[in-house]
Amino acid sequence: MRSTVRLRILITCGVLVAAGVGGWQLLPSDGGRTDPISVGTTDEVTSLDPAGAYDAGSWAMYSNVFQSLLTFKPGFTTPVPDAAESCKFEGSKLTTYQCTLRDDLSFANGRKITAEDVKYSFERMLRIKTDVGPQPLFPTLKSVSAQGRQVTFHLSGRDATFPLKVATGAGSIVDKDRYPANTLRADPAVDGSGPYVLKEYKPGESALLEPNPNYRGAVTKGGGPVLVKYYGQSADLANAWKAKQVEVTHRQLPPEFISALQPEDGTRVTEAESAEVRNLNFNVRPGSPMADKAVRQAVAAVLDRPAITTGAYKGTVEPLYSLIPQGFVGHSTAFYDVTPAPDATKARKLLKDAGVKTPVKFTFGYRADATYGAETAEIKRQLEETGLFEVETVEVKWTEFQKQYAKGTFDAYTVGWLPDFPDSDSFTAPLVGTANTLHNGFSSKRIDELISSTQQFSDRSRATSDFKAIQSEVATDVPLVPLWQKKDYVLATEAVAGSQYLTDGTGIWRLWELSWI
Repeated sequence: MRSTVRLRILITCGVLVAAGVGGWQLLPSDGGRTDPISVGTTDEVTSLDPAGAYDAGSWAMYSNVFQSLLTFKPGFTTPVPDAAESCKFEGSKLTTYQCTLRDDLSFANGRKITAEDVKYSFERMLRIKTDVGPQPLFPTLKSVSAQGRQVTFHLSGRDATFPLKVATGAGSIVDKDRYPANTLRADPAVDGSGPYVLKEYKPGESALLEPNPNYRGAVTKGGGPVLVKYYGQSADLANAWKAKQVEVTHRQLPPEFISALQPEDGTRVTEAESAEVRNLNFNVRPGSPMADKAVRQAVAAVLDRPAITTGAYKGTVEPLYSLIPQGFVGHSTAFYDVTPAPDATKARKLLKDAGVKTPVKFTFGYRADATYGAETAEIKRQLEETGLFEVETVEVKWTEFQKQYAKGTFDAYTVGWLPDFPDSDSFTAPLVGTANTLHNGFSSKRIDELISSTQQFSDRSRATSDFKAIQSEVATDVPLVPLWQKKDYVLATEAVAGSQYLTDGTGIWRLWELSWI
């Protein structure tokens, strides 16, 4: 499993500095402000219904307004009970997982939570099966049963990672009386039991969160009200920070803004190790030029990652040569091992030997943002400079972009990826398993077998060789090309405490850690 997240405070004003999580703490002053702390982000909520979204912005919201049976404590990779009183595998086969629900739970609307609500939430998510939903996380989940306060998950195969998946936004418990069984909820409202209540929501603009007095669970620190402000582009978020329209920023500031940060009074910057990666994904469905493995291999042979990371990203990200990023079990350099440096001659030979006519023409989709636009322009330049490719780029707003790549509109497309849970499995099954979340049509019997093999081990280090084998297969088959891995940056004014605990790579956005000083 991933080691404890390390935080390094770059810029401080009137605080103590330490090298690790829990090394220092800012305590709020007595009787302070009660107005909401404003937090700016470019992450977008695509759906308030947990059955309808599998993206960072939506899951960040879910971790505040919904509960899962399990959750992650800050800096730890083993899940602990939240809505559950206890959870465990029954027997040694790791195919039956049972949880006992707390007996003091209620939704924010006052209705008591039952085991039937938990069963309903999982079955509903699997049944609705939206194109951009989280159901691909649970390929081994056959059925769920409920009796009294007991919820039992019946798995088709051994899966030691199942508790980790339950602890994600995909495990959000919804009120069965408020969420339709076969379709997504249409109104912009939430009926959950998390630490916060969604008091007001303006899609694409803001979300006002207030503490939930009915919450009972793993979070023991009560947070104050928070106003999340959503910005369409990273430059808009930077401008909002400069104009003092937000007290905290998290995801994503422009690379040139981050690289130029200088110490100044009233600003704290937390730099944390992160598992955020970005991949160039290929649509391998019949009819796309990327259905030909030789074309995908040729693209991989040409790409110059350092030119991308130092150009479009100003050195704020690091080149990535593997499916699994640094800091996770089984990380390798599989793509570097195949092609250590950009090699147009190799690419030309791959295409010639496969009988592929050049230049290969294909469409390249990307999310609308200036930084992603610069990245796309650099990739297009690299590919077309060889004379082997002709690239048509297509810029699309995020929500529509998700729908378009799921439908197979683009031959290639770039997508950032944050792990759903702190385990290497979060980079394998969802990205390269059959029926993966990228909807690219890729399927490999060998990779599926290896993924299943990695899921057998409770001691995750025993899966190292299988994870490395998966990455070797991916570097050969090339359903995607890893581009970069980045650090996580959080900016906060001197008036706000707790921003260093906002995120730790477990996918949980701990807004309750924020407080006025």
